[in-house]
Amino acid sequence: MAKRKRLSPANPHYIDADTPPEADPGDVRPLGRRPARAPIAEIAGETASAAALGELSRSVEAARAAGRMILALPLEAVEAEHLVRDRLGAEDEELFALMESLATRGQQTPVEVVDRGAEAEPRYGLISGWRRLRALRRLAAEDRGPNEVLAVIRAPKAASDAYIAMVEENEIRVGLSYYERARIVVKSVEAGVFEDREAALRALFGAVSRAKRSKIRSFTEIVSALDGALSFPTRLAERGGLELARRLSDDPDLAARLRADLAAAPPESAEAELARLSGPRRAARPATPDPETAPPDTAVPPAPADPPRVVTAYNPERGEITLSGPGVTAALRAALDRWLADRG
Repeated sequence: MAKRKRLSPANPHYIDADTPPEADPGDVRPLGRRPARAPIAEIAGETASAAALGELSRSVEAARAAGRMILALPLEAVEAEHLVRDRLGAEDEELFALMESLATRGQQTPVEVVDRGAEAEPRYGLISGWRRLRALRRLAAEDRGPNEVLAVIRAPKAASDAYIAMVEENEIRVGLSYYERARIVVKSVEAGVFEDREAALRALFGAVSRAKRSKIRSFTEIVSALDGALSFPTRLAERGGLELARRLSDDPDLAARLRADLAAAPPESAEAELARLSGPRRAARPATPDPETAPPDTAVPPAPADPPRVVTAYNPERGEITLSGPGVTAALRAALDRWLADRG
C-alpha cells in the first residue's frame, strides 16, 4: 500500500518573501497630477507642439509683413499725411456718399499703411485709402462707426514705391484732375523722391498714354507758378489749363501778376477764378478781300480828320492808367484790347 506524505506547516519566511512591499507614501499622487518625471512620449509631444506653435507664429508674422493679413488699427494710430497727397480734397457730396456706404455696409476694402516703427507717433503712415480714412474718422466723431480702420501693412522698398501705389489706386478708383496729377509730380520731386519731373512722370504715370503724360507735364508749369494761390485748382479744365500753361511759359511775369491779383481779391467761385485766369480774347481780324474779286476803289478817299486828343494819367500807387478826352471812344478801346492781347 502506498505511503501518504504528510503536509508540513507553512513557512512564514516564504510568505513574507512573496508579499509585495508596502507602497511608499511619497509615490502616491492625486488623480490627474503628472508624475515628477515625464515619459519620453510626453516630452516628444511637447516638443512637437512648441515647434508647431513657433511655425504658426512665424507664418502669421510673415503674412502680416507681406500685407496678406488685415489688421484693425485705431484711427489715431494712422498718420494721414505721411505722404504728400495727390488728392487736394474731397467734395462734400462724394464724402457724404462714402460715409453712408461705410455706415451701412462697413469697410469693405482695407487701407494700405506702412509701419514706421514702435518709436514713431503715430506708428503707421497712410499710403492709400485717404478718402476712406477721412470718412471713417467723420463717422467715429459722430458716434456712427467704430474708432478703428481695417488696414494691411505694406513694406515699400523705397519712398517712390509708396507714391506709385498711392497714384495707381487713385487713377483706378477716383478720377484725378490734371492739376492734382501735376501737383504730385512737382511735390514728389521737391520731397526728393525723384530726381526730376521727367523721372517722376515716367514712374508715377508710366501706364498712361504719351499724350496724357504731355498734358500733365504742361500742368506742372501751373503748379509751380500758382500752387497755393488758386482757390479752386481742381476745377481748371484741360483746355483752359493748357492755354494758361502756354501763357505762363511765354510771359515770365504773368505768374506774379496773377498771384497779386488773386491775393488782392480772392474769387468767390470757380467760375470767377477761371474767368480771371483766362487771358483776354483775341479779337477776330476782318477778312482781307480778294484783290481779283474786290470792286475797284473809285471813291475819293475822305480827307484825314484831325487826330483825337487823349489825356493819360498814371497812378503808380494804385497801378492805374486813366485815359480821358474826346478821343476815348469804343474804337480806341477795341484797339487797346487787341494790342494787349497781342502782348499776351
